[in-house]
Amino acid sequence: GLIGLAARARNIAFGADSVETEIKKRKINLIIVANDSSERTKDKFKKLSEIHGIPFIITENIEALSKAIGKENKAIIGIKDLNLSNEILKINNGGEVIG
Repeated sequence: GLIGLAARARNIAFGADSVETEIKKRKINLIIVANDSSERTKDKFKKLSEIHGIPFIITENIEALSKAIGKENKAIIGIKDLNLSNEILKINNGGEVIG
C-alpha cells in the first residue's frame, strides 16, 4: 500500500523520537498512530499535530502499521512526502485499507 511505498522511498520517520524530531524540523506532512498505542502517545502526537498544523490519523494496530513499513513494534509513523500524505488521507477518509 501507500505506507509501504513511502517506506521504500524513505519518505517516512518511525518511532516516537524520530517522528517528533522530524515534526520539529517541519518535514512531516501526516502523522499516523496505531489505535493500540498508549493514550499518552496518542495525546502527545495529537497536540503536536495541532500545534504544527499537521493532519493526524489513528489507524489499525501496531502490528499492522509495523508490517506496512517492514519493521516491528512501531506505534507511530510520520509521512514526509506531501503527495503521498494527501493520497493516504484521501483513502483514510474514504475508509479504504491503507496498509
